[in-house]
Amino acid sequence: MRIDAVKWGGLLLIILALMAGSAWAAWAWQASTYGQQLAKKEADRQTERTNLANANSAQILAEQGKRFALEQWLAAIDQSHYRALSDEQTKQARLRDRLATADLRLSVLLDATDSVSRDGVQATTGASGVVHGAHRAQLDPAHAQRIIGITGDGDQGLIALQACQAYVKEVSALN
Repeated sequence: MRIDAVKWGGLLLIILALMAGSAWAAWAWQASTYGQQLAKKEADRQTERTNLANANSAQILAEQGKRFALEQWLAAIDQSHYRALSDEQTKQARLRDRLATADLRLSVLLDATDSVSRDGVQATTGASGVVHGAHRAQLDPAHAQRIIGITGDGDQGLIALQACQAYVKEVSALN
């Protein structure tokens, strides 16, 4: 009987070893399959992250390009505005210098409809609109300087207004 018990014990041991081996093989196969699924999901997730990062980079580059173009346009507008303002200030300075040296005198046309002029004769102009026969009064150089200053300020304001209108027009066109 002892031999039978040893025989059955060995057979039972072999069966237990086979069961343990098959359980280990099944567990290893499941672990491998599950690992492959996890690796695929991680690869898909990494691909999605890469695609999002590339899309964000492309959007950032596009926005930077737009910003650079806008900065270039603003610099050109600013330079144009500065040039126009500088030219106008130069013209005003030349005009003030000419007035100061009496190289140029400002005068005003007296009202041609005035019934009596200085010598009692009505001043009239010809039909062509030339004012040769009309009376003119010369302004005091100090008053002329103030008038030129006022018109210079007005010219500078108009130049600034034109620059602002050009800016608003361009920005509105971009949107």
